Amino acid sequence: MWPYPRILAHRGGGTLAPENTFAGLRRGMDFGFRAVEFDVMLARDGVPVVMHDPYLGRTVSGAGHVFDYDALELAQMDAGSWCGADYRGEPVPLFVEYAQFCKAHGIWMNIEIKPARGFDRETGETVARITRAMFADEITAGQGERAPLLSSFSLAALQAAKDAAPDLPRAILMSELPPGWEPLARSVDAVAIHANHSHLTPALALAVRDAGFGLFCYTVNEPARARELLAWGVDAFCTDRIDLIGPEMA
Repeated sequence: MWPYPRILAHRGGGTLAPENTFAGLRRGMDFGFRAVEFDVMLARDGVPVVMHDPYLGRTVSGAGHVFDYDALELAQMDAGSWCGADYRGEPVPLFVEYAQFCKAHGIWMNIEIKPARGFDRETGETVARITRAMFADEITAGQGERAPLLSSFSLAALQAAKDAAPDLPRAILMSELPPGWEPLARSVDAVAIHANHSHLTPALALAVRDAGFGLFCYTVNEPARARELLAWGVDAFCTDRIDLIGPEMA
């Protein structure tokens, strides 16, 4: 049901390095992680970049919206200083380079599609098309479990990803599972449901698994809670506390 790694480093290095950066990936690797969750959105020129927020100022020095800049302009911005002087000058990664780094180092990817408002389909299609091209050999060889899992809160983005790359797996993100969660997931042929662990119950976990979906939780930072969720039958989760929860816990 869940052929992927079970514990993922959230945005690369969790709380130990700037999120969604190469430094974060390396920090996660230092702690033994070979599975990562990260976010992708489009710059003004339609080139995908690895960022969580649609605006600058929190993790990336500057002002304005991601869509105010081309990708190469964003790549020259400082995405590390907020996390400490040692990370000053850490760049915003281009998605292609980031994914290539992951593939080269055997890091499995859960790619969250984070479209800005009004750009759902464009973002879903672009991310899926590029990812499919990068993993064409694995998919053709029947090694689908090596391909990334695409996830999103946006049904439109997931539908566009499905249209562009139907053989890539998809997961639907839901903070709290609403009534009718199952038809929503099936509408985009999701293989998994990604839920906020704080809203999950043992009964909901059982219902998701009985419906045939994988169940992933975000973001689990306490070892006791991690063990509890695994006991409920949760398949996988991401964590910021890669120093407290290792990849071998599962």
